[in-house]
Amino acid sequence: MNEIICPNCKKAFKVDEAGFADILKQVRDHQFEEELQKRLQLAETEKVNAVKLVEAQLRSVLQDGLSKKDYEINELKAKSQNELAALAAQKQTEISDMRAKIENAEVVKKLSVTEAVKEIEKERDQLVNSLRNKEMQQQLLEKSLNEKFSAELKTKDDIIKLREEEIVLRKDMKLKLSTKMIGETLEQHCEAEFNKLRATGFQNAYFEKDNNASGGSKGDFIYRETDGAGNEVISIMFEMKNEGDETATKKKNEDFFRELDKDRTEKKCEYGVLVSLLEVESELYNVGIVDVSYKYEKMYVVRPQYFIPIITLLRNAALNSMKYKAELNLIRNQNIDITNFEDDINTFKEGFAKNYDLASRKFKTAILEIEKTIDHLQKTKDALLSSENNLRLANNKADDLTIKKLTRGNPTMSAKFDNLSNTLE
Repeated sequence: MNEIICPNCKKAFKVDEAGFADILKQVRDHQFEEELQKRLQLAETEKVNAVKLVEAQLRSVLQDGLSKKDYEINELKAKSQNELAALAAQKQTEISDMRAKIENAEVVKKLSVTEAVKEIEKERDQLVNSLRNKEMQQQLLEKSLNEKFSAELKTKDDIIKLREEEIVLRKDMKLKLSTKMIGETLEQHCEAEFNKLRATGFQNAYFEKDNNASGGSKGDFIYRETDGAGNEVISIMFEMKNEGDETATKKKNEDFFRELDKDRTEKKCEYGVLVSLLEVESELYNVGIVDVSYKYEKMYVVRPQYFIPIITLLRNAALNSMKYKAELNLIRNQNIDITNFEDDINTFKEGFAKNYDLASRKFKTAILEIEKTIDHLQKTKDALLSSENNLRLANNKADDLTIKKLTRGNPTMSAKFDNLSNTLE
């Protein structure tokens, strides 16, 4: 609606867009007609003024010429009749010439007026054509604006109608359900949305209620997905929160961040996602997927319509990073193998050094014992050598021992040996 102030009574009144466009068209047409009439009147006035100016100029010239001629005639009257007649004839010729010039001037004047009229008519035709083109452009613009405004009004009315129907539907649903049932309804909605795509898009995924409250609390749903080899690709802890319009104490989304992060950590999930209908007027949470990892690691807040997209986005990102994770694990395993190899070498070196030190000490002890044994054997050798010498001397002495030497100086033994010798004989 547009507001217009009456220039006479100074009162304001409102007209719709169609009425305003009609008034604007009438004002423009009236102004154009007035401008065209003014231009035509101005051209006609200029034409008349130009004709009058030419006539005045011609009259002035002729008047000056006639005055000069009359003066010359009066001066020549005193002269002779012949000269007067000749002069009269000459003057008559000049007058005839002047009349011819006046007639030519009239023709020129008419031609000038005709050309001026043609120029004015040409300009008028151009103005008329320009007016027609502007009117056509204005009509096309008005038609386009009317169609645009009509479409926008219709779209706006449809959107308003849909919003009003949605508001009525939500208010009716929230009036019929308790706060607990609202939360359960949101959980059922998310579970139903996931089950619609489970068989086609999430064949290797696990999505079930979190029933383990051993840590003192539990989330709503746990999502886990593995690859063909059984390796876990991604895991998400979901928490669903909602409340009715009639709830006295309004909760905020950040009131549940700490608990969600605790459940995510205890259940060893990689991500935490809060599916929330809280803070319905918040521009932050109504734009789409909100990253709140600046408060808690790997945590997002989404509206229910972004429940499936957040799973898809996180899953695709995880699948893209699996290759890099595999390469990283390979590098880590190689580093571990190198570390174990170095540890084994160091252990071997330490054991070898320890055994070498022990063997070295034992070897030194053995050498000392051998040296002691060598000394003992040397002494034994010396003793044996000394015994051998004594034995040799004893043997020599035994060899030198004879019965004669034994019985020499011993008559008794000599007698017995003699008796024994006689007996044997």
